Amino acid sequence: MHLINGWARFGFVPTRVLSRSLLSAALCAAVALTGATATAEAPLAADGATGIGDPYWPLDGNGGIDVSSYAISNRYDLADKRLSGRTKVELTATADLSSFSLDFLLDVTSVTVDGADARFATTDGGHELRITPAQPLAAGSAHSVVVSYADRPGKYSYAGERNWLASRREVVTMNEPHMAPWWFPANDHPLDKAIVDVRITVPSGREVISNGKLRGRSVGKRTTTWHWRADEPMAPYLAFFAAGDFTIAKGRHRGLPWLVAVSRGLSGTDQAASMRLMKRTPKVVAGLEKDLGDYPFSVVGGITTSLDPGFALENQTRPTYPAVGSRYTSLVVHELAHQWFGDDVAVHHWRDIWLNEGFATFMEWRWAENHGGRSGAATLRQHYDDLSESSDFWKVVVADPGAARIFDSAIYTRGAMTLQALRNRVGDDVFWTILRSWLREQQGGNGSSEEFEALATRVSGQDLTGFFAAWLRTPSKPARTADNGLA
Repeated sequence: MHLINGWARFGFVPTRVLSRSLLSAALCAAVALTGATATAEAPLAADGATGIGDPYWPLDGNGGIDVSSYAISNRYDLADKRLSGRTKVELTATADLSSFSLDFLLDVTSVTVDGADARFATTDGGHELRITPAQPLAAGSAHSVVVSYADRPGKYSYAGERNWLASRREVVTMNEPHMAPWWFPANDHPLDKAIVDVRITVPSGREVISNGKLRGRSVGKRTTTWHWRADEPMAPYLAFFAAGDFTIAKGRHRGLPWLVAVSRGLSGTDQAASMRLMKRTPKVVAGLEKDLGDYPFSVVGGITTSLDPGFALENQTRPTYPAVGSRYTSLVVHELAHQWFGDDVAVHHWRDIWLNEGFATFMEWRWAENHGGRSGAATLRQHYDDLSESSDFWKVVVADPGAARIFDSAIYTRGAMTLQALRNRVGDDVFWTILRSWLREQQGGNGSSEEFEALATRVSGQDLTGFFAAWLRTPSKPARTADNGLA
């Protein structure tokens, strides 16, 4: 995510993957909190926990399940802002379950589990869809859950967020840390990535853009169904669709397919400028690959909306942007850097958000350095010198900022400063080995700040305990010392 012009509001915004055994153990522990008892001979089914264990948002994700895929089939009425449809969720029980939850806000009309009707109810302020199948689910068993629904997503809020961004001509489902529950039932936490297949039906003459590749389009007399599917699993908040009137451009760059779209709801001048910016996407990816290694997904792109979210977002394979003109290449750099830092390697918990935003901001600095601008070292010095010791900027604990401050400017800038200071401390070659090792070892999974710090220590051969304490865990300005990468 990248905030535009300082605009901000809350909510618009394991080694590699947590191993299945660890995930199962953690979720079973959560289930045990319900008070169920079990014996070695006959374990008793229990209600799955209503959260995956993230203290920032205790209702995010759910205990006892591991989702492998979502097949979303929705119809959206732009004029009425009404969404209806059904989502097939393929999941595995990681504990013996009498019931389980999905995160969903809309009005549900029916639920089936393996084709049989299931009882359901909404709980916890309407955020949890509690499903009770006809028969308990055994640990390790796979199941198909189909949820049908119809509602107006704009009516709903969660955790202080009202995330449905729509006019009568256009809609785009872009937001962080939450977005999925407004348009499909999900295990809504980055720890549970899944394949996402999206079919959206809209009035004929309107376009739909989503993640991944366009797999097909079915044109009827009055409606058209667009089918998109991404090849790689993703965190639920990174799934999106946009519907409206869009100009689409596509091609290949060094073998990588790209597709970009720009809303026709913009003025002619803004459409032309936005398309020029979007078409820089494949070249920006190629530039980032020089530092980070191969782009992690099978397709890339971007979309500019005519709506006014006030931020850009790193939707997997196809970031979404507001209209900012043709010169804001740094914004494209930021969101595409997230494809490595945030999408391919997702946070373990939301407190680790600096691993997304600090890294993407640092790659903006690196892009400037490589394209005739200031060096990363000079950018670090300027920020350090310009921010007084009394500034609130230094009071944010970057490695654990709290839910209300995960998009604070310090997460972005102090996070990037941490990386440049690390670069100064360990040297350029070692630094880039650290970043590439991080991406390689965590590929396709999740990572925590502690894991990154341990990797940096291992690769550099230096004791970096004090360094990371000063930059990430101390609510004050780091001392200007060589140990802190500032001498």
